[in-house]
Amino acid sequence: MKIAAIDLGSNTFHLLIAEYKNNQVDIIFKTHRPVKLSENITLNNCIIPKAFERGITCLQEFKSIVNKYGVDQTKAVATSAIRSAKNGEDFVKKAQELTSIKIEIISGDKEADLIYSAVKASGAIKEKSLIMDIGGGSTEFIFCDEDKSYWRKSYDIGAARLMQNFFKSDPISVENMDTINSHLRATLSDLLEFNKEFKAINLIGSAGAFETYLEMIQPETDLQLISTSSIDIFKYKDLSSNLKSSTHRERLVMPNLIPLRVDMIVMAFVLTDFIINNLNIQQINMSTYDLKYGIVNQSYNFATK
Repeated sequence: MKIAAIDLGSNTFHLLIAEYKNNQVDIIFKTHRPVKLSENITLNNCIIPKAFERGITCLQEFKSIVNKYGVDQTKAVATSAIRSAKNGEDFVKKAQELTSIKIEIISGDKEADLIYSAVKASGAIKEKSLIMDIGGGSTEFIFCDEDKSYWRKSYDIGAARLMQNFFKSDPISVENMDTINSHLRATLSDLLEFNKEFKAINLIGSAGAFETYLEMIQPETDLQLISTSSIDIFKYKDLSSNLKSSTHRERLVMPNLIPLRVDMIVMAFVLTDFIINNLNIQQINMSTYDLKYGIVNQSYNFATK
């Protein structure tokens, strides 16, 4: 049996095709496209026409790939951008009309559940941890250990949303960062409160920005060959300091920093730094398994390989 998992993220659409055979799940194809569905979404809380068109075009391409692989079942989920946009339902209806792909708009809690399922399957959870998935529109947090999750929540503080609201200078100014940190402190007050008792020592990043952190720190890393990896926290802090003081032009030529993340990575660092500093995090790990792997896991009720 073959299943296609499609993650309609705020900035990137992902397609993963897996096959269940011989009592295991094998990933046979995966790709992603920088759709930037959340472009200027904070202006009037709508997907703008150009982004709307890019999204539909991408799904038409994904549909062709799905047909080529003879997929038996396709599961597509939409997250923050579509969930919050006034015309999000319009996008879902248009996509189904033109591609026959049925899209489920999932809640933040459901998104967090799928992320936890994926990260657990990767083997990254070894002790009291906080899983963090930085998206374009939202960021999900899950407090957990190797046995279960204890607390989860999704917040509308994705990298693209923060960038559109707070990134006003090049390089980012101390004033901008102070404003973002004040916003994060108010927004994440319940998370900070929960951790006073939980005391997570390990931060686990789910793919995305954390893959970029790892690739910039360890350029020799082949993400296709790993499901999880540690990230040296001291090298991370040096990289964060360097990126936050850099200009857009300087970041454009940095190795292993893709164009889509050239500016949003600054927001990702500010957000990650806030968590590390306010929770007294001692170590960082990352999982290459993310939302789309969670869709596969729950569909097959089998750990992803």
